[in-house]
Amino acid sequence: MPRALAPGLAVAAPCAIALAIACASGPPGDIDDLCAIFSEKRGWYPASRRAAERWGVAESIQLAFVHQESRFRAKARPPRRRLLGILPTTRLSSAYGYGQVKDGTWGDYRRATGRRFARRDRFEDVADFIGWYGDVAHRSAGIGKGDAYRLYLAYHEGPTGFRRGSHRAKPWLLDVARQVEARATRYAEQQASCAAALAR
Repeated sequence: MPRALAPGLAVAAPCAIALAIACASGPPGDIDDLCAIFSEKRGWYPASRRAAERWGVAESIQLAFVHQESRFRAKARPPRRRLLGILPTTRLSSAYGYGQVKDGTWGDYRRATGRRFARRDRFEDVADFIGWYGDVAHRSAGIGKGDAYRLYLAYHEGPTGFRRGSHRAKPWLLDVARQVEARATRYAEQQASCAAALAR
């Protein structure tokens, strides 16, 4: 039989546990610094490195995508539609998690890789997904795996949409893709400055 909590701890202990979990799963403190991200989230660099080695999409690009899609929030979702501008109804899409991946695309990834238990709110799985998606875009649309700009356009529009040029009619998306490209470049420069520490 479990021992009773000391007086005053019945509420404090669960709150402390909940706070610890929230802190552990929350976004990094400085999402604009790759070195700070990997220093704070100790398991993320090995996971990102494995994905880079497996698929050929650099850690800097993986993180730039996550920054754009969710600002590193594990359980990010699109906003809900509003009925009469007030009452929340269904969400704009099924996108979820670090990479804002839709249900169908996530199912494709799990079937293609055999990772049946991969989750969109677990960083290591999303890092691998971004790498896999970049590999798919490379093979089906001829996009270089180091081309963050075009990889992001394909990530948003799908490789088929990219080949058809659907992104060309969306100036706002082209601007976002340039921002992702610039962030990936900054992240790569930062990674070069802390490569020795990361290797340890």
